[in-house]
Amino acid sequence: MQETKTIDDYISSFPSDVQIILQKVRKTIVEANPDLTETINYGVPTFKLSEKNIVHFWAFKKHISLFPWPEAIEVFSAKLSVYKISKWTIQFSLDKEIPYELIWEIVRYKKNP
Repeated sequence: MQETKTIDDYISSFPSDVQIILQKVRKTIVEANPDLTETINYGVPTFKLSEKNIVHFWAFKKHISLFPWPEAIEVFSAKLSVYKISKWTIQFSLDKEIPYELIWEIVRYKKNP
């Protein structure tokens, strides 16, 4: 298996319907904070600010996970109550509408917590 070096490589490794969702998640993150730098960390798309990881996303067979770190999950816990969450991650099921506006809010919050 070839090592993923860019977010484009990562996204292109998924079926076309999932690629569309991943591109929209990526676009949402960039629109929420245009100062972020894109990279691959731990084999997944990562967005950084001044070398600090701000958010990751990761696609799985049945969901997409967003990793905005525990503080953001706590701050948005009321809005996240309908999703599967853990201390570090939020899971958005691929068989339901992805809450892009909520993703935007979370990333925007991380710009100025």
